[in-house]
Amino acid sequence: MHELGVVFHVIKIVEEVAAENQLTEVESVTLELGEVSGVIESYLQNCWKWAVRKRSEILKDASLKIETIPAVTYCEDCRKIYGTMEHGKICPHCGSDNTYLQWGNEFQIKEISAC
Repeated sequence: MHELGVVFHVIKIVEEVAAENQLTEVESVTLELGEVSGVIESYLQNCWKWAVRKRSEILKDASLKIETIPAVTYCEDCRKIYGTMEHGKICPHCGSDNTYLQWGNEFQIKEISAC
């Protein structure tokens, strides 16, 4: 489960930002999580609940909010985009496999809310 390591990394970054901005308590952290990022949201939430209580005074009551970014693939042959989760690598418009993931594998901190 790599989600615990990811949570530790997010906590470290948020604590650094909080220190730079003289925050004493963080209310919530919002993450953007791509559909095909490889991070499982339920595991992330469970790890977050444990880690913030055990590892961070400033985040001990902070909630974790997740915004899912849909996975979208671009076809270089017909120049159309489509939902990756529904169709995978093969373009549903022209049948080509000359495609690439345009977005949907992101994992980034979007917002830190202080009390």
